[in-house]
Amino acid sequence: MLMLFRWLLRIVTALLAVTIAGALLIYYVAGGSLPDYDDRRTVEGLSAPVEIVRDTGNVPHVFGGRDADVYFGLGYAHAQDRLWQMTMLRRTAQGRLSEIFGARTVKLDELMRRLDLYSLAAASVPAQDDQTRIALEAYARGVNEWISVVNAESRGRGAPEFFLFEPEIAYWQPADSLAILKLIGVQLSSHLSTEVLRARLSLLSRDWPRDLMPAAPGGGVMELPDFAQLVPGVPASGAAVRHADLGPFSPFPDRGLEGASNAWAAAPERAAAGGSLLASDPHLGFSAPALWYLARLELASGGVIGGTIPGVPAVLVGRNAGLGWGLTSSYADDQDLLIEELNPADATEYRTPQGWEPFRSRRVIVNVKDAAPVTLTLRWTENGPVLPGGHYDIGSVTPGGHVAALAWTLLDANDTSMTAAIRLMTSQSIDEGIAAGELVVAPSQNLVLADQDGVAMVTVGRLPARDAAHETQGRMPALGWKPQNRWTGRLPYDGNPRVVDPEGGILGNTNNKTIDRPFPDHVSFDWGDSQRIQRWQRLMQEREVHSRESFIAAQLDTTSPAARSLLPLVAADLWFTGEAAPAGTPEARRERALALLAEWNGEMNEHLPEPLIYAAWMRALQHRLIQDELGPLATSFARMEPLFIERVFRNAEGAGRWCDILQSSPVESCTDIARLSLDDALLDLTERYGPNVESWRWGDAHQATHDHPVLGEVPVLKWFVNIRQSTSGGDFTLMRGMTAGEGPQPYLNVHGAGYRGVYNFADPDSSVFIISTGQSGHPLSRWYDDLSELWRRGEYLPMSLDPGLARAAATGVTVLEPMTAPAE
Repeated sequence: MLMLFRWLLRIVTALLAVTIAGALLIYYVAGGSLPDYDDRRTVEGLSAPVEIVRDTGNVPHVFGGRDADVYFGLGYAHAQDRLWQMTMLRRTAQGRLSEIFGARTVKLDELMRRLDLYSLAAASVPAQDDQTRIALEAYARGVNEWISVVNAESRGRGAPEFFLFEPEIAYWQPADSLAILKLIGVQLSSHLSTEVLRARLSLLSRDWPRDLMPAAPGGGVMELPDFAQLVPGVPASGAAVRHADLGPFSPFPDRGLEGASNAWAAAPERAAAGGSLLASDPHLGFSAPALWYLARLELASGGVIGGTIPGVPAVLVGRNAGLGWGLTSSYADDQDLLIEELNPADATEYRTPQGWEPFRSRRVIVNVKDAAPVTLTLRWTENGPVLPGGHYDIGSVTPGGHVAALAWTLLDANDTSMTAAIRLMTSQSIDEGIAAGELVVAPSQNLVLADQDGVAMVTVGRLPARDAAHETQGRMPALGWKPQNRWTGRLPYDGNPRVVDPEGGILGNTNNKTIDRPFPDHVSFDWGDSQRIQRWQRLMQEREVHSRESFIAAQLDTTSPAARSLLPLVAADLWFTGEAAPAGTPEARRERALALLAEWNGEMNEHLPEPLIYAAWMRALQHRLIQDELGPLATSFARMEPLFIERVFRNAEGAGRWCDILQSSPVESCTDIARLSLDDALLDLTERYGPNVESWRWGDAHQATHDHPVLGEVPVLKWFVNIRQSTSGGDFTLMRGMTAGEGPQPYLNVHGAGYRGVYNFADPDSSVFIISTGQSGHPLSRWYDDLSELWRRGEYLPMSLDPGLARAAATGVTVLEPMTAPAE
C-alpha cells in the first residue's frame, strides 16, 4: 500500500510539473508577441522621425514631421495592439475566413463574396482625393512595418491567436482599410431584415405589421397593400425565421442589434462655462477587445484625438482644437430588396423593364480548411447582387422561379466615405465639417458637430431617390422589373435633414425620428428609437445651462422611459387589489413583486430587483400576446416592443384583440394576460435566483458580454479572454445595454456604448473619453481589460491634446527613424 501511495504521489507530482512547465512555455511563447512600447527603430517608408508616446491609459499620441509619417505611426500602433483583430476584419470583408476556420464560416464567406465588398473597396481607392490616398498608403506601410518586425524577430507571430490558427499574415493594402469601413456599414444595416419580416407578417394578416412594427409616432404613413397582392405565389407561413449559421465573425446584425448611438450638443449660450459641449457614445455589439481604439494624431492642421477603428487611418469620433464630432445611426432607408423573375427558358437571364437580360456573373472559389473548395457563381442584376434565400430568410418571401437582389448605397465602387472621414478630422469649423459630410456615401449617419461658436447636426450619406408610385415605398420587397420600384438616383445632399445653431441652443439624436416628410422625400419609415429620446429631452430641459458633468450624467443615465410609461398601463388593474395572500404562495410573491414595482422609479440599476422583475414580466407578456397568433415566428420578436405593448393596452385601433388567446374558449382580457405573464416571469426568476424576491439583482442577469469572438467559447481559455461585468441600464435607457433577448441567458448585455466621449470647448483639454475594454487585443497584456472597470463605473480618461501631459506620465515611447536622413 505504501509503495502504491508513493507511486501515485510521484505520478501526480510529475503531472503537475508537466502542467506547470507547459503553462509556463505557453505563457513564454504567447508573451513573445507583447510589444515593447519603449523602443527605437530605424525603418523604411518615413520621411522624418515619428514618436509614439503612450500615456497612462496606453493611448498612443503620434507625432511626426509630416502627415504621412503620422499615419504611418498610427498604422504601426494599431498593428502592435490589434493585429489579430485587424486581420480578422479584413478576412471577413474579403470572404476568406474559411481558409483558417474551415466549414463553420463557409456560409459567411459565401455571403460576403456575393456582396463583393472587397472588390468594391479596391475599386474605390482611385476615387479618394490625394490627401486620403497618401493617408491610406502611409498607414499601410506602418502596419506592414510591424508585420516585418514580427516576422524578422520571431515576435510570437504578432498575437497568441496566430499560433492556434496559423494563418498567413498578408501585408496591408489601402483597399483593406476601405473594406473595413464598408464592413462597419454592414453592422449598421437594418432595413433588409425589417422588409422581410414585415412582408411575412403581411402574408399572415394585413393588420399585424401595423401593430407589431408600427411607424414611429409623429406623422401618418400611407396604408400598404398586402404583400400577397404584390408578389403572388408566396405562401403564408408562421415558421420561425431561418438564419444561415454565419459564425462568430458575422457582421450582419440580428433584429434589434443594428447600429445605435447617442449624440447631443449644447451651444455656448446653453453651457455653464460659455463654451460648446458635445457628448457622443456610438453603440455596437460588445467584444473583447472592443472595436474602438483610442488615439491622438498630431497633423499639420493640428492635433486630433478620439476613437479609431483598427485598420482605418482616421479618428471617426472625436475632436481637434476647434471642432468636435459625434455620430449616430440615421436609420435612413438605404436598402431595398427587389424580387427578380428568372427567364423560364434560360435561368441565366432575368426580367427587366426592357425584357430579358443576362445576369452579370462571375465565378469565384472559396478555399476551405480541411475540406474541398467551394465554387460560387456570383450574380448581379441592374438592382444589385442576388442574395441566398437563407439570409434573413429571404427565401420565405421569394416565389418559385424568382430570386432576390439587394439595392444598397454601400455597394458603390466610387465610395468616397474615407475621404470624408479624413477631411472631417482636419476641419476646423462646423461649415467645414458639413462640407466634408457631403462625401459620405454609406453608411448613412447623423453627424453632430460643435465648434467654439455653435452646434449643428446633419444627416450624411446618400439617400436613394424613389418613384412616388413605388408599390411598397421600400417597406417590403417589390418586383424588380417594374420601373416604379427601381431607384431613380439619389436625393441631393442639401435636402438631407440639417439643423445649424438651433434657437433653443441644444440638439441631439438617439436614433429617433428626425424628420417627417412624405414619401418619397422621407428619410425612413423605421427608426431605431422611440423611447430614449423622451428621457433625453427631459434631461436637457431640466437645466437652463449644461456642463461637462451634466452631459456625463445624461450619458450614464439608466432610467427607462419605457418602464415608466408601460407599468402604469399594464399593472393598472393589478396593484393593491384583493385580500393579502398567504405567505409563501405564488400569489404572495406576485403581491410582493407588484409592491416593489409600485415604488420603483424606472431606474435600471444593477443592484435592484425591480429592473429584473420588470424585464422578465414584459418579456413574458409579449410572448403570451403574440405566441398563439405568430407561432414559431414569434421568435423574431425576442425583445420587448414598447410601442406594440402600449398599442395593445390602450386598445389603439383595436389592438387589444391580441390579449385574447385564440385557442381557448374564454375571452381573455388584457388584465388576465398581464397577471398570467407576471406569474410566468416570477416562476422563471425563482428557478434562476431563488425564492427571495428582494435578493434578486438586475446586474446578475445583465452582465456585459465582452467576449472574444473565437477563444471566448474554448473551455478554460474563455475564463482568461472574456470580460464579464455586472451592468446597469437596459434596452431603452440612455446608457443603453441591449439584452440578448433569447437563449438560456436572455438578459445578458450584448450591445451598447463601446466608446464614450464628452468634449468641452470652454476648456478643451478637460474633455474625456473611454472605451469598454482596453487598448490591447493581447489577453496577456495589462492593457487588455484595464479600462473595462472604469467604463463599467462610468469613469473616463482625460482627452487632452497637450503633448506635455502625454509625456509627463508616459508608459512607453517608441521612436521610429527613417533609413535615410531627410533632405535639408
